[in-house]
Amino acid sequence: MYQSFYGLTEMPFNITPDPKFLYLSPTHQEALQHLKYGVKEKKGFILLIGEVGCGKTTLCRRFLNELDPAHYDTALILNTRVTEIEILRAILTELGETKLAQGHHDLVAQINRVLLHRIEQGRDIVLIIDEAQNLSVKVLEQIRLLSNLETDKQKLLQIVLIGQPELKNLLAEDRLRQLRQRILVHSELRPLTMHDTAHYVQHRLTLAGASGRPYFTSAAMRSIHRVSKGIPRVINNLCDKALLSAFVRDSDEVNYWDVRRAIKEVSTLA
Repeated sequence: MYQSFYGLTEMPFNITPDPKFLYLSPTHQEALQHLKYGVKEKKGFILLIGEVGCGKTTLCRRFLNELDPAHYDTALILNTRVTEIEILRAILTELGETKLAQGHHDLVAQINRVLLHRIEQGRDIVLIIDEAQNLSVKVLEQIRLLSNLETDKQKLLQIVLIGQPELKNLLAEDRLRQLRQRILVHSELRPLTMHDTAHYVQHRLTLAGASGRPYFTSAAMRSIHRVSKGIPRVINNLCDKALLSAFVRDSDEVNYWDVRRAIKEVSTLA
């Protein structure tokens, strides 16, 4: 409703993981550089941890967009409540393979053949697993075994595990120590500071076509940061509803009371 009123070309605070709207705060910039470094240097296992709503998936999409498709083949796994056989089949499917082996042993052999063939063609393969905290210990162990696939000079597969803090707790278990020891690149997303929250909001408004209106007052921004605790997804929800409140008032200014109404609505929905 407010998009036309404020002259916006698109909605600025959608919660979909659109990499166009990614705001690279210092913590997000650092995480992105870690991902690119780990893959470029063929470190094998890379770990990215972040709270719910911190922007892990959006950062992942940005990372994928920056990989050269002429050089990299990627497999992105989003469904992580799977068995060992299901994860193997999902990897092959994501790599574009259509005729899949049936049994566990044959699937591993097929993955090995596919990876070797692509390496010989000068390509690198990156496996990205989002929501990895949901993986069972058996599936994590299977993924570790896949990391054993290698030539004399390099690993056949670069593996990025992305998950919530529960993943770090899971990997800390003694039964996963072999996997934990193989993670050579580790990054953790932190919530936005008050300064970054203000820049984040303005960043999204500008990308959506805003040119001075609407604008959030300092009191409104402080309230948004306090309640959201710097979590981008919560910031988006609050800003969207606060903008609607300002629109109803026919105002270019989003003030403290608009945010108060937004907080009340979000709390009711929760």
